[in-house]
Parts: sequence; structure tokens; C-alpha cells
Amino acid sequence: MPFDFDAAVQAPFRMQPGLRRMAPGAAHLTPLAPGERHQREKLAVLSAFAHQALLQREGFEARPALQALAAHAAAEHPQAWAWDGQRAEARQLATAVEGERVVQTAPGRFGLGDEVARCLSCLPGPWRLAGLLGLAFAEDFAIVDARDGTVPWMAVTLPSHWAPEEKVGRHFAAVHAPVADNALLLKASDSLVRLVSGDANEARWERFVWTVTDHPRLHAHPARLAHPRWQDTPVERAWWRTERQTFIPLPALGQAIFTIEVAVTPLAEAVAEPRRAAALHAAIASMSEGVLAYRGLTGVREPLLAWLRTRGGVEGEDAGVEDVKDVKDANAGDGSRPGPAPPA
Repeated sequence: MPFDFDAAVQAPFRMQPGLRRMAPGAAHLTPLAPGERHQREKLAVLSAFAHQALLQREGFEARPALQALAAHAAAEHPQAWAWDGQRAEARQLATAVEGERVVQTAPGRFGLGDEVARCLSCLPGPWRLAGLLGLAFAEDFAIVDARDGTVPWMAVTLPSHWAPEEKVGRHFAAVHAPVADNALLLKASDSLVRLVSGDANEARWERFVWTVTDHPRLHAHPARLAHPRWQDTPVERAWWRTERQTFIPLPALGQAIFTIEVAVTPLAEAVAEPRRAAALHAAIASMSEGVLAYRGLTGVREPLLAWLRTRGGVEGEDAGVEDVKDVKDANAGDGSRPGPAPPA
């Protein structure tokens, strides 16, 4: 499902959970065709930095949740994924994992043909199923444990300016502790964990987050970002980085699978419509100093706002929240669903 710009980009900007119910029939997962961008970057990360992407708290047993994720993938996308309780097959990648054994089921369809199988064979045996899931789908995955509120397991190859190795095993509130203006997030953390791991028939949840960045790749681990930021990227060549996050509830386990689908596109394409440029201008203009610093936007706030003003027809250097009010009112009947979801 694409990023919902109208629901996510709100002014005044607030850091908050921003959960909304998924539409009936909406999918959690996005199958990847052989050689797609997400897959190529994930292959690179798993080949060189698996120790920073595949992580779990010592003693945690992830297998039941991982098998539940494999079963969910097979039910949601049978053309792309098969699971019989023991054997997982990424059909479009001609690769399977049986227990901990990697099987090439047919010649591969990109590169040398065996990139996926070779990558998985280099991973520790218990991580090969998670690796295959990550290469078959655009999403990264984490397990949220409602019993103690922690995030004890992660398979995150494409982090957005954060280090998974610093977050795994921590309480959900502690994971968000460094986030600027995080009072609403922290206050809601325990109830949010219980909500997303509850009855799957009652509701499924999603949220959208976004930022403007100078970094063009999907993989944005802080150890591999340019420092200082924005030294080589003028705002007119900036990038629009978004995430669609969903929760697959596993009530029998008291857990949920947290999915993260990252997308990066040129900012100029993302705000090609003047109304979108105006909406983004209003959101950034209303950010606190703490949020700007957390997002790495302090030094480029003024040139970014000036550039957005020219694209959105916004008048005045201090134009902000009120400039986009008419835009939001005009969009009220266009089928977009309410529910602000700023980044976390």
C-alpha cells in the first residue's frame, strides 16, 4: 500500500502514535520481484552487516512468531510465498529454506542467479528463514512482546537513521526515548503494545512516518551516513523518506510482528503538486527546535522552507499552519482518511 501523504503530513506537527485501522483487505506485506531495489540493498546489508541487522535478546525464542509470520505471508501472497510448517519457499526468488537448509529450486532471475541462496547460506542457520522473508518482501520485521513491553527480536536491514543494535531488547518506551517531543509516544507505549497484539479480528493497525533527508539510499544506518549532514546535498536535491508500519497481531503468543516498509524518492517528485508542497511547508514550519534537531533539519530549515514556498505558492517567510488549512479542507472529501501520523 502506498504512503498516505494526506493523512500523514499534518500541521501543526506533533509526535504521536498516529495509529489507524487498516482498510478491509489491505495487505501487510509487499512481495518483491527478483532484483528490485529493496532486495538489492537488503542483499548488500545481509552480506556485509548482518551483525547489525539480525538481532535478538539472549534467551528469546523467536521461532513461534517467525513461523506465524511465514504462515501469514503464505495466506496473504500465495503467488509469492509458500509455507507448509517446515519448508518456506520464496517462489519468485526460486529459493527455499527447509529447517536451516537453503535450497535453490530453479535458476535465479537476476545477477548470477544464486545471489539469494548464497547470501542466506552465509547467515547463521536460525536466521535463514528470517533472511528469506526479508528478501522476498519489502518490509523489515521486529517482534513486539506485550508480556513485558519489549522489542526482543529484529530483522531490520533498512533502518531510518537509527541503529537496531542499540534498540533490540529494550522496552518499547525506551526505544522511543531519544525521540524529540516524545511525551505522547511514551505515555501511550504500554497501551499501544497491548492494542497491536490483541484480537486480530477486532482491528489491524498501521501508521505512516516521514522525513526529509540528504541520504538517497534505503539503508540509513547512522554508521554509514555522511557527517556532517547536508554537506553535499542542496535542498532542491533532497530526498523524501517514508515508512508504512503495520502490526500483525499474534494474540496466542502475546506478541505482534511489527513491519516497516521504507521508501525513498526525490523530494521534488513527492511535492510536485503545489498542495503537497504547501502541506509539507506548514508541517516543517510548525516543528519545534527539538524535532528539527532530531530530524537533522535545523541547519536547512530556512532554505527548505523557502524552496517549498516557491513550489506551494505559500506567501510570507513565516507562513505555516494556517497556509495549509484551506488545502486540508479542500481534500476532506477526496477519499483520504483522517488520522495524523508523524514520524517516531
